[in-house]
Amino acid sequence: MSQLKPFLKWAGGKSQLIGDIQARLPNYTANQDFCMIEPFLGGGAVSFWALSNLKYLKKLIINDFNEDLINVYQVIKADVQQLMIELDNLQKDYDKLLDKDAKTPYFYAKRASFNQRNLDPVKQASLFIFLNKASFNGLYRVNKKNQFNVPIGSYKRPVFLDKALLLAVSDALQKVVILQGDYEQTIKALPNNLPCWFYLDPPYRPISETASFTAYSHQLFDDSEQRRLHEFCQKIDKLGHQFLLSNSDPTTHSEYDDFFDILYQDFNIERVTANRAIGAKSTSRQAVNELLIRNY
Repeated sequence: MSQLKPFLKWAGGKSQLIGDIQARLPNYTANQDFCMIEPFLGGGAVSFWALSNLKYLKKLIINDFNEDLINVYQVIKADVQQLMIELDNLQKDYDKLLDKDAKTPYFYAKRASFNQRNLDPVKQASLFIFLNKASFNGLYRVNKKNQFNVPIGSYKRPVFLDKALLLAVSDALQKVVILQGDYEQTIKALPNNLPCWFYLDPPYRPISETASFTAYSHQLFDDSEQRRLHEFCQKIDKLGHQFLLSNSDPTTHSEYDDFFDILYQDFNIERVTANRAIGAKSTSRQAVNELLIRNY
């Protein structure tokens, strides 16, 4: 299989951490069949890397709470040809608009249409990809009413349709189990005959008051949710499976904020360096520590 990559731009995407994650895979992944589970899928960088590179990966289960996002994956799996037709139409229409003044009303009309959520799954998925590529910095953010509210970006010719990539992703997804809902449901889908490795990439705990990218859905992922996730990790551990979890390092902002060091003191905690991929200002795109937490 050729090297897959995310087809979406996603805040907090893990492409830059692939090397750190690869170095921390469970030993059995190198010599025996196993199952991988990614309960917080997002842009899917780790899952796509695993599909391309891990020889003994026999089953992949992906999940996300974000219904709009999972609809895109399901449509790519089931009806990629029709999706490409819709994206091609969007591409042609947008490219005819020669400047931002012309593109702006088109963008906001499509955003309003997306937020109605009354289109068929394919059209809804095409608008998701359109907004992801045309909006400011490719952010996905919704308000408490689940309305996508990111403004138009400054891209002159964003690319909505990458046929080769979408076809490759569609082919790879044919063997993947796609779930939508709370991450805890993934435990019910585990195979009985394979060791299982979870990669957990939840909405990050903000490292400052202005650095929150947790609004991937209208459901708040606050500290109580971080504690519930720790309990989920304990369940995985008791079942005899392995997990690797990534999150922000609060000590980047305050050396006294040891929230995760205390919460995950029963597991292994490491700090690695990552560059922020998305920020409103260039000065915010800097190297920061991130946490990698595992039970092996």
